[in-house]
Amino acid sequence: MNFGITIKPDLEVERILSLTEQAERAGFKYGWIFDSHVLWKEPYPLLTLMASRTRKMKLGTCVTNPAVRDLTVTASLFATLNLISGGRMVLGIGRGDSSRRVLGKKPVTPAELERSVAAFRDLTAGREIQYDGQPTRLSWATGSPPVWIAGYGPKVLRMAGRIADGVILQFADPDLISWCLGFVREGAKEAGRNFNFIQVMAAAPVWVSEDLTVARDRVRWFPALVSNHVVDLVSRYKPEELPAALTSYVRNRPGYDYQHHCEVGSDNAEFVSDEVVDRFCLVGSVEAHRKKLKTLAQAGVTQFNIYLMCGEEERTLEIYGSDVLPQFRTEVSNAAS
Repeated sequence: MNFGITIKPDLEVERILSLTEQAERAGFKYGWIFDSHVLWKEPYPLLTLMASRTRKMKLGTCVTNPAVRDLTVTASLFATLNLISGGRMVLGIGRGDSSRRVLGKKPVTPAELERSVAAFRDLTAGREIQYDGQPTRLSWATGSPPVWIAGYGPKVLRMAGRIADGVILQFADPDLISWCLGFVREGAKEAGRNFNFIQVMAAAPVWVSEDLTVARDRVRWFPALVSNHVVDLVSRYKPEELPAALTSYVRNRPGYDYQHHCEVGSDNAEFVSDEVVDRFCLVGSVEAHRKKLKTLAQAGVTQFNIYLMCGEEERTLEIYGSDVLPQFRTEVSNAAS
């Protein structure tokens, strides 16, 4: 299992870069950043700086969408960053949540997302596309970055199986991850692809502490974030098409204030129970984190991505770098030998 971090770009720029450097030294292989340009800082200048301050870490958006920027702009940004970083960029993309909804706009359709991924790949590889009837090409672009698709519903998950290099699942519930991967497998089979070549990310916040009350309160905002996607799913699928473990907790959900998106202690999270927190996040002792990570790996997760935005981020990286990641490196080495 690889490890990554996602940073919410509301921190000071120098601290974002310092955390990225610390994560790379600790053995994290991926550095991701949220893309919600109204709520927080624009991610692409930050990714440029992150690329200049790292050597091997792969970098990308977790996640962008095809609508807030013209797709040719996104393709040009990634093609340029791929040159700057020496080919280390990864596109994380989805239908759009906070960056769209805060503007009063809906996420794009799965079909729009699929068309956008195909166009992105062609453009970043220097191939010509028809863009609104106009022949369009980034003649200087070389080498298309890998594409990871974020989703929860069967349609997007099947699409990820058909076309994505990786799938982004925003929770750390092994049972729900297994449910999601069933659709990814179906999509891979439809496209004649080998499912084993598709990377699988579980993304969630963590808090290491023996005090579960404190730990849960630091990460309770995260299931509230996920609830926005769940409510969208409930509106588009029949109840029997979705697992109760995913949908039941949103029944008493009030409105959601995007101005307090991903905020520790936000009123947005008051409806989230301890049981849901424990399923969706990683909390408790170091040993509890190790145990759950093993379970996630057994469920098919190939990258665990820490949403590094609960406070004391340096402490979290230090604990994971010294007490969690080395164990996984040792297990991989033992398996290889």
